[in-house]
Amino acid sequence: MSTGEKAKTPSYSVAEASKNNTGGGEGIEVLRNEPYEKEGEKGQYTHKIYHIHSFDSSSWSSVVTNEYMKDDFFIKIETWHKPDMGTQENVHGLPQESWEEVEVIPIDIADRTQVNEYDYKADEDPALFRSEKTGRGPLGPDWKINLGSHSDCPHMTAYKLVTVHFRWWGLQGRVEKFIHKQEKRLFTNFHRQLFCWLDRWVDFSMEDIRRMEEETQKELDKMRNEGSVRGMCAGED
Repeated sequence: MSTGEKAKTPSYSVAEASKNNTGGGEGIEVLRNEPYEKEGEKGQYTHKIYHIHSFDSSSWSSVVTNEYMKDDFFIKIETWHKPDMGTQENVHGLPQESWEEVEVIPIDIADRTQVNEYDYKADEDPALFRSEKTGRGPLGPDWKINLGSHSDCPHMTAYKLVTVHFRWWGLQGRVEKFIHKQEKRLFTNFHRQLFCWLDRWVDFSMEDIRRMEEETQKELDKMRNEGSVRGMCAGED
C-alpha cells in the first residue's frame, strides 16, 4: 500500500469488521482513537474493549483478560504495519530468548486452502476479486513474488505478535493452542476482506476516515446494546 492507503486500509476495515461483530450485548467499544508516533513512525492508536460475556480486551495492542482468572489468563495482540513483503524478523523487538520461542505463521490472503470452509465467501476471495477503481487483482498463486519485484507497486505486511497465557492445570496447552488457531483464522478472514473491500475505501481522504471512525464509535455503542449476537463462531472449525 502507498503511505496514504496504508493508513486508510486498517482504519476502514477495522471499522467495518467491528460492526459485523457487534450486537446482543457483545462487541466492540472504542475508548480512544488518536494519532501517535513511535520509533519515528506515525500511526493511529486505538484502545478498545471487546465485550464477550465475561471477557474484555484492548487494541491496537490488544489484551484480553478474564475477571475470574485475573493474571492467570490473558491474550495480547501487538501489530506493526510495514511497507514490505513480510521478510523482516522480530519486528516487535523481542529479546533473543523470547524470539526463539515464537512460532512464525505466514498468512497468504490469496490461498484459499488457509480459509475454513465455513468462512469462505467468493466475494471476499482475493484470488477472484479485481478492483474496478485501481485494476488490482485478482491475486494469482505467485502474487507475492510478482509484487515484490516491482518496488513501485503498493504493498504492506501486518506483523502480528500474539501472546497467550492460560494458567489452568490440565487445560493450559489445549486452550492456548485453540486460541492461537482461532486468532490465525480471524486474521486470515479479516485481511482477505481488507483487500476485497478496496473499492469501498480507496477514494476516501483521511478526513473521511476519521469522520467515519467517529460515526462508527457511536454506532457501535448502540449496536452493542441491542439485536442479537453477531460475528465469527469459534465452534466453526
